Amino acid sequence: MNSVSTMAFVHPEAKLGDNVIVEPFAYVDRNTEIGDGTRIMMQATILNGARIGKNCTIFPHATIGGIPQDLKFQGEETEAIIGDNTTVRECATVNRGTASKGFTSVGSNCLIMAYSHVAHDCVLHDHVILGNATQLAGEIEIDDYAIVSGGSLAHQFSKIGPHVMIQGGSKISKDIPPYVMVGREPITYVGLNIVGLRRRGFSSERINAIQEIYRYLYLSGFNTTQAVERIEQELPSSEDRSLIIDFVRSSSRGIVRGNMEG
Repeated sequence: MNSVSTMAFVHPEAKLGDNVIVEPFAYVDRNTEIGDGTRIMMQATILNGARIGKNCTIFPHATIGGIPQDLKFQGEETEAIIGDNTTVRECATVNRGTASKGFTSVGSNCLIMAYSHVAHDCVLHDHVILGNATQLAGEIEIDDYAIVSGGSLAHQFSKIGPHVMIQGGSKISKDIPPYVMVGREPITYVGLNIVGLRRRGFSSERINAIQEIYRYLYLSGFNTTQAVERIEQELPSSEDRSLIIDFVRSSSRGIVRGNMEG
């Protein structure tokens, strides 16, 4: 049974699942869907095109589904999708997509902290954490278990690999490959996210093998193309090796620099 405050506005065409809570002064627009067990807290705003999964919590003054801050947007019908078990904290914003993708997506089990912004056509996969006041420009992709610490700024079209840890206040202008930790100014590779990998159950042997791949990429003196060729020739094939090589080769912006590069 739903609990919808008489002081909230819920459009008659909004689709609410079971056991949804909508608190006083919340606003739920037409063409919206809210999954079972989700809580829309006081003064949260759910706008046209929002699709919110099960067991989410949307905190006060957060806005899901605002139109893109992109001049090419022409009012097309697009979506802002939030997966299951995701929390969006105070004053965070997740905008709708444009014709480019048609949607903006935040995955399941994510935490979008206060004052963060997820712009049009971004795709955040599962278990992603955005620290307070993190700002994502349009069409950024962030893979599973990545953590972008507070106050970071990410350039449009950037890609952030899985299990990455990004230092607070970073300016992200290059792609961040899987499993690494980056920080400093300008942003550079500073090592593996070893603590995060261990928490996710990576064995010491697997971590060591990943570390050897990044030794070639960042500490060998080779350029990126040479390093990838040497990795393929000299290091054993593995799922992690393939993931890293594919990420590097598909990077249109280029990967973040290492602290030993000129």
